[in-house]
Amino acid sequence: MRITISGPPGSGTTSLARYLAGKYGLDLTSAGEVFRQLAREHGMDLAEFGRFAENDPSVDRMIDARQKEIGEGAGNIIIEGRLSGRMIENADLRIWLSASLSCRAKRIAGRDEMDEEGARVYTENRQNSEATRYRNYYGIDINDLSPYDIVLSSETFGVDALGTIVDTAIACLTRQKGVL
Repeated sequence: MRITISGPPGSGTTSLARYLAGKYGLDLTSAGEVFRQLAREHGMDLAEFGRFAENDPSVDRMIDARQKEIGEGAGNIIIEGRLSGRMIENADLRIWLSASLSCRAKRIAGRDEMDEEGARVYTENRQNSEATRYRNYYGIDINDLSPYDIVLSSETFGVDALGTIVDTAIACLTRQKGVL
């Protein structure tokens, strides 16, 4: 089974991906982790590296091509990333997580050791940078959620509840397609 999990920064995609990977014994690939690693390798924080990527399309194209190659070639995997639901053409299940900017900023502030206002500004800038790059590089409107099979609020539901909802979808797919 190939599952993609996408959503804006701080929406809980990594938490849900880890939950599902652990429960089902699936491999996990995170486009965000690749991006973070590249930022570290370039000696930049995420905001700086995002601005760098705005002027160097090869950064995003490399990450996106790699997640596509890994995701489409694997049999049992979760691919977590902003565009994974659009890049993995043979995905069995595409999930989008959403939460308000204020909720996501609180989460990011808690994990990245910054105040909430700083996290809000950082998150909003990052989102705008990504939306611009996706539109310019691929013609993608990141706010168009039509490619996704399931759109869930991680503000309403915690990771266990999200997992339970997705468990039901996986069980339905397993019966319907005989996957996993």
